[in-house]
Amino acid sequence: MVAGEAEPGTVRPGGRTARVRAAVLQAAGDLLAESGFGRLDLAEVARRADVGKTTVYRRWGTPAGLVADLLADMAEQSLPRTETGSLDGDLRANADLVCRTLADPRQGALFAAVIAAATADPGTAEALHRFYAIRVAEWAPCVRQAVDRGELPAGTDPEEVIRAVSAPLYYRLLTTAAPLDEAAAAQAAQAAAAAARAGAFTRGTPESAGSNCSM
Repeated sequence: MVAGEAEPGTVRPGGRTARVRAAVLQAAGDLLAESGFGRLDLAEVARRADVGKTTVYRRWGTPAGLVADLLADMAEQSLPRTETGSLDGDLRANADLVCRTLADPRQGALFAAVIAAATADPGTAEALHRFYAIRVAEWAPCVRQAVDRGELPAGTDPEEVIRAVSAPLYYRLLTTAAPLDEAAAAQAAQAAAAAARAGAFTRGTPESAGSNCSM
């Protein structure tokens, strides 16, 4: 790619081009949810979106480029952070949002497909990392506010707390048939809040430095 040139699908035009982008991303999301990344064919996306194949190939180039733009659009369209005035309330709001998204038949299947693709495709992995970085950054201020209010220890890592809320919900989606319901959201939020209060996410603790990961 030429230095300074935008990556495929990263330009944000308006008018007819915006309508074309919206139609293509809708079709791509539908196809991902139905068939997975392996069958994300640009020609089929163009057919479903009623857009010329040349337009899709020229603008997005590859399935990974199309997924990158789809994730960027999803990040832009995501609901803003809810502020309740308490750590427990904010983390529960976050957990509820994640649960509603993953419990939706189309959105849940779409995320599962993109996560699976990210394990084998570096471009998709990078796009997925950007998506979650944006969403975590959106919610991290609620943890910083909780530190300021004295609800959490100084030095608590805001991003790690937010990840701890959604991690068990994604694990449930990908590894079980258990429902993603209000009970699951409440459990995830409560567990993350309790761990944060106990100092589990305080930066530079000896426990975190010497921990080992396992399945």
